Amino acid sequence: MDFQTQNNSSQNDAFSHRERYAHRHDVMQRVIEGAGSLLTSLLAIRFVFSLLGANPTNGFASFIYNFTAPFTAPFYNLFSYDHPSLGIATFEGYTLVAIAVYGLATLSLAKLVAITRY
Repeated sequence: MDFQTQNNSSQNDAFSHRERYAHRHDVMQRVIEGAGSLLTSLLAIRFVFSLLGANPTNGFASFIYNFTAPFTAPFYNLFSYDHPSLGIATFEGYTLVAIAVYGLATLSLAKLVAITRY
């Protein structure tokens, strides 16, 4: 094995290692973006359901409310006013704050993974 072949082999190994590392970061970025998108979508559905006065005993609405409750809980008493409502419709401002916070957190984590790619 001459020097040229050995040099090409080490370059190919380094390139292959770099590509595997970049692939792992791409996968991590997609997982973070997918989980964040799913969470913000479910929070948006919760906001629309509460705004339209969806029946909380309905199976689907109950699932959405119960699944997203731990994610909206930190923001529940953020505003000093009572949650405005008109009939059965309720405006959940804390859900909008949760959507913004988790959306920004998702974007920040995905960008952090993208920056550390190489």
